[in-house]
Amino acid sequence: MTSKDYIQYATAVAMILSGIVLAFLSFYKNDGEISEGVLWYVAQALTYAGGIFGVSIYFNTKLSDLEKRINNQL
Repeated sequence: MTSKDYIQYATAVAMILSGIVLAFLSFYKNDGEISEGVLWYVAQALTYAGGIFGVSIYFNTKLSDLEKRINNQL
């Protein structure tokens, strides 16, 4: 893994954790209600993290398939 991969995964995990923390703080501070802004932030954090993990896994899978095809033809 390169440093770019570590940065991507670290930011994705940080976004998930920040969304969870913000949701819990909002829930307990507002007597069981989570405001729309917090829900929007959590949704954006999950979308970002899903995009990072999904694109990375898809790309790595396609790259390994290509390597297998090249090795089989050689």
